[in-house]
Parts: sequence; C-alpha cells; structure tokens
Amino acid sequence: MEGLYHQTNKQVHEVQSYMGHLETSDKESVHLVENEIQARIDNIFSNLERLEIQSSKEPPNKRQNAKLRVEQLKYDVQHLQTALRNFQHRRYLREQQERQREELLARSFTTNGTQKKILDVVNTLGLSNTVMRLIEKRAFQDKYFMIGGMILTCVVMFLVVQYLT
Repeated sequence: MEGLYHQTNKQVHEVQSYMGHLETSDKESVHLVENEIQARIDNIFSNLERLEIQSSKEPPNKRQNAKLRVEQLKYDVQHLQTALRNFQHRRYLREQQERQREELLARSFTTNGTQKKILDVVNTLGLSNTVMRLIEKRAFQDKYFMIGGMILTCVVMFLVVQYLT
C-alpha cells in the first residue's frame, strides 16, 4: 500500500506541475497538454480505487490513518480535475469570443440592403420613381446641411470657450 500511495502522490505532484505548463503552452499544443493531464488524472483515479481497497484491508490500528491519506489524495485530485475543467472552459470562452470578433470584423455594414428594402416597400405603396429620386436627392443634401451645422456648432462652442474664459 505504501508504494502505491507514494507513486500516486508523486503523480499528483506531476499533474500539478503540468497544470503550470498548461498556462504557458501555445494554442497548438494546449490540447496535447490537456489530454496528457486528463490521462494522468484518470490513472490517479484508478490508483485511488486500488488504494481504497487496500486501505480497507489494513490492520484496524492503521486503517483510519490509511483511509484519511487516501481521502486527502482524492480531494487533491478532484481539485486538479476541477482546475482542468475551469481552464478548458475559459479557453473555450476565449476561442468563442475570438470567433465572434472575427465574424464581426469580416461582416460589412452597409445600408444598401436596407435602402433596397425601403425602395421595394415604397414601390408597392405606389410612389413613383421620380418621387423616390427626389427623396434620395434630399437625403444627400441633408447630409451636407448636417455636416455644416456640426461644423458651425463646433466653431460657436470654440468661440464661446475662447472669449468667456
């Protein structure tokens, strides 16, 4: 029992050191490190099952101490398993956010589709093409009026700040 306990304890410490490598590994090798850690954790769990069986076969005066040591190892391994799951979850969220960001950057935001839909709706309402051209011309002119008004407002604000302070 002692040999298996020390071997399992050593494996737990190795997994803890691998968890440190997990944080510093690059995107390509992170899956390999995760799989290696998971395989080692599975191996530790199988050793713990054998240790539980062997601890129940210990003499009564050593049984309580042996079970306590096995429970402590099991507790440590469960924490390692949870830490691995948390890391995988954070990595998955990061990858998902990167994908969404790339999709947003790749998307082109234009109003052509909206303008075309509005034209279709107006045509079904019966407005003529001449009226539509007048509306589009007015929208083009209104844009220049808006820009001119914004510049005029900025100039007035600058002059007020300049002369009142």
